[in-house]
Amino acid sequence: MLDPNLTIVINTFKSEDIIFSCLNTISSNFKVFVIENSNDIKIKKRIEQNYSNVECILTGENLGYAKGNNLGISKVTTKYALVLNPDAKLETDTLNNFFSFTNKIKEFAIVGPAKQDEFNEKDSSENSENVFETDSIKGFAMFLNLEQFKNIGFFDPNFFIYLEEIDLCKRIKKYNKKIYLDKKIKIQHLGGKSHNSSINFEMELSRNWHWMWSTFYFNKKHSGYIISSIKISGKLFSAVLKTIYFSIIFNEKKRRIYFHRISGIINSMIGKSSWYRPKI
Repeated sequence: MLDPNLTIVINTFKSEDIIFSCLNTISSNFKVFVIENSNDIKIKKRIEQNYSNVECILTGENLGYAKGNNLGISKVTTKYALVLNPDAKLETDTLNNFFSFTNKIKEFAIVGPAKQDEFNEKDSSENSENVFETDSIKGFAMFLNLEQFKNIGFFDPNFFIYLEEIDLCKRIKKYNKKIYLDKKIKIQHLGGKSHNSSINFEMELSRNWHWMWSTFYFNKKHSGYIISSIKISGKLFSAVLKTIYFSIIFNEKKRRIYFHRISGIINSMIGKSSWYRPKI
């Protein structure tokens, strides 16, 4: 029987190299929605044949992190939802520790593992408490108390990737909702491994374009156009110089990366949507 309290949402794109490692760590007692940002019927069949608790939903297009996770959350009927990246792995007691937290603290919007960076322990070591409040949380593992989001909504669909979870956290804090980190909750996160290795360079171009687009949009949304322009000016100037430099020395890969940074900034500044998609 499926647990009536929690549903897990995993947003994927060309993640068949890693998604099964993630699903293998999730108990079959929990309903899982995999939102696959393609029309790949083979991966859908493979997932659903191997995991009776998992429903794989094909979007037919690459919706990105915000829209893809919003779609998954819209299908959740349980009290809680865990938004999880496909390159994350749960430990044996991860879900039990999430529930232990909810038994201790009822009024929360989001809780996540205290270790927010696989290469940096300071997230948990800086605070002596096992459970402590924070202003934001990274998007690879977000345990949502859904009733707390009724007047807030979820991820801003204007973001494709990057900063959508920070934006959501800022909106939550404006409503005086609480975000926590818990040292007992542990999740392995590989980071940057959510897609097949064969498309690494195209994904690198996409990441650079969207990081710049999202940076300007995020700052414009929360601080205004002028402040955002000031904050992004150094990045734009650097990207222009590096594009010229790598053109001169005929380093085509680096030139394209920094050109995509320029394009992302300019498109965001002139109000264009986050339209860029990896060419694969």
